[in-house]
Amino acid sequence: MKILSVVGARPEFVQAAPISRVLKDASIQEILVHTGQHYDYLMSEVFFKQLGLPVPHYNLEVGSGTHGMQTGEILSRMEDVILREKPDWVIVRGDTNSTLAAALAAVKIHYRLGHIEAGLRSFNREMPEEINRIVTDHLSNALFCPSENAIKNLRDEGIIDGVFNVGDVMYDAVIFNEKIASKSSNILSEHCLTPNKYLVATIHRAENTDRMENLRGIIEAFLESGEQIIFPVHPRTRLACQQLDIPDANIKMISPVSYFDMLILVKNARLLLTDSGGLQKEAFFLETPCITLRNETEWVETVEAGWNILVGSHRQRILGAIRDFHAPHLYPRGLYGDGNAAGKIVNVLTAKETLGFRS
Repeated sequence: MKILSVVGARPEFVQAAPISRVLKDASIQEILVHTGQHYDYLMSEVFFKQLGLPVPHYNLEVGSGTHGMQTGEILSRMEDVILREKPDWVIVRGDTNSTLAAALAAVKIHYRLGHIEAGLRSFNREMPEEINRIVTDHLSNALFCPSENAIKNLRDEGIIDGVFNVGDVMYDAVIFNEKIASKSSNILSEHCLTPNKYLVATIHRAENTDRMENLRGIIEAFLESGEQIIFPVHPRTRLACQQLDIPDANIKMISPVSYFDMLILVKNARLLLTDSGGLQKEAFFLETPCITLRNETEWVETVEAGWNILVGSHRQRILGAIRDFHAPHLYPRGLYGDGNAAGKIVNVLTAKETLGFRS
């Protein structure tokens, strides 16, 4: 059996590692394709090294660009790879342009498509990621869901066959890597951080970086909070921040950090402030309360459990949450599976009996 596995951005690297380990242990051939959507060292290569991912068999080297250009280039180059490799399955994950483009490439030339992290919905179609995940779900033959809520979302759209609740592979990754990160990362001493005495912030979504009023509201709240905030800055966000006069006060802006360093930063923070979907989950897995700088989230379970709060970019709501938001004493286990999502996914992909895959 041959699995063609597609990655392009940070969350996909994290999601890919547990699958790669299981495939290797089962002596199943994996062809890893990196689209090059994230090409900066701190957002790509360092993740491969720390996560133990194999060197990609192909790097499409697409780079940045508009949504149309990036998606079109990946689609064209991916088609050539699929035709050359002739895999049994093409596996995509998440909601990036890499995911959508690879999905289109696979189904148009009649290769079976599996979608990891299927069924998520923010119900905000202004988000490019929402369009990517909806289209990919409706194209996929096998849909691997992280939660019961994701299965419900698919059922509401008429997708019933080929749907599997396997849990979240990012939970697999956190369980596997947390202890390794604790031993290898020196990020706290490097920035003189005391556990539970600082906040971590990340901002990267277009709704916050491309709308200056939103970014300004967020940064003003950070400054007014008076809290020590460590802020790994996405390259696009850094460009946007240059338009603001951010004083060298309580916000420490640093370059993007490795996966291990981010795990340790989030694990030891009092709060995480983010517009990232992946980090909302990682905070939940690490039992760190999360303030989400968006008005909606795909990870509704974290909000319903009291470990996540939605505040958007509104300055006063952010300040209020920094001051008053606390997670419940009881931590809800099992919302995203048992930490063996990768094994369950590979079992489905390699099953010899018919499992009701969508045609």
